[in-house]
Amino acid sequence: MQLVKTQRDTLLRPLQIVSGIVERRHTMPILANILISKEGEQVSFLSTDIEVQITTHAEVGAGSDAAKITVAARKLLDILRALPDSGEVSISLSNKRLTVQSGKSRFALQTLAAEEFPIMKEAEQYNAQVALPQKTLKHLFNMVHFAMAQQDIRYYLNGLLLVVEGKNVIAVATDGHRLAFCQVVTEAEFPRQEVIIPRKTIIELQRLLDDSDDEVKLEIANNQVKLSFGDIELISKLVEGKFPDYTRVIPSGYKNGFTISREQLLRSLQRAAIMTSDKFKGVRWVVAPGSLKISSTNADQEEAVEELEIDYGGDSVDIGFNVSYLLDVLNNLKHDYVHIALGDSNSQALITIPDNADFKYVVMPMRI
Repeated sequence: MQLVKTQRDTLLRPLQIVSGIVERRHTMPILANILISKEGEQVSFLSTDIEVQITTHAEVGAGSDAAKITVAARKLLDILRALPDSGEVSISLSNKRLTVQSGKSRFALQTLAAEEFPIMKEAEQYNAQVALPQKTLKHLFNMVHFAMAQQDIRYYLNGLLLVVEGKNVIAVATDGHRLAFCQVVTEAEFPRQEVIIPRKTIIELQRLLDDSDDEVKLEIANNQVKLSFGDIELISKLVEGKFPDYTRVIPSGYKNGFTISREQLLRSLQRAAIMTSDKFKGVRWVVAPGSLKISSTNADQEEAVEELEIDYGGDSVDIGFNVSYLLDVLNNLKHDYVHIALGDSNSQALITIPDNADFKYVVMPMRI
């Protein structure tokens, strides 16, 4: 039975969309597969890792038959990538084998029954629905994603807190050493919802969302979130647990602060980072009226010193930071200037964008 007949590029796009979450090694072999479902010309492609599920559609079907089958996602994707760009591709199913043919190239792949594929059960009721431009949601994720924890035993940190309240949509991420906060204001008002979206889901959404005004519909349930945009539907489990109260972490009322060129500070920190070691990424800041001195040393008694002129008339502050945490935020921001607010050598620093209350980055000090 012929399932698909179309141009190679037309088939490649939906496969690239769903293949991102497919794990190469899994306890369940069928999770290395994607589910292909055909009804006439409409063909859907579905992948899952039990935690996240992505579905997309394309009108690439051949004939009026209906069929469902699963096949190895990576192999099918690798085959299509290796075929000529402009070639026509046909996919047919016979005796539990999927045959991919283009010109004089032919590949026969093993399949597993569609009935064995573990499709995620969708929530019966969603507590809130939010509609945003894709570029707005992508911007929110991009501004905070780097502060998410990785494989932390405090599992609630391995994700991103999304808060919907009134006209505000807020994203917060922290790994316990630094915290990133970003908010956007929407036209519509929403009842308060607070959920933790897993790290893997956020990374996948950053890949899939466009920098466009096209709408993404976000539906929130007690244990699940569903996002629909374009011809893509993504369902993800949520992380259970209580996220730290970010409002208590973000300092206010600091009287010591200065504004500095983001690019200038970034380059100085990159140079100072050369003299740090893999085990110890500390840099020392000595902030005094008119100057910022950045220094780093390593176990071989090597040293880097950078001195910058700043418009600052506050107290002298001698403080240490993990340079990676500073580089992460400066590389991520696209603004010309950043504002640095400091308490004392034992207090966290607050990095913001001048005249913009929508982004805040808190970084804890370290002993140097």
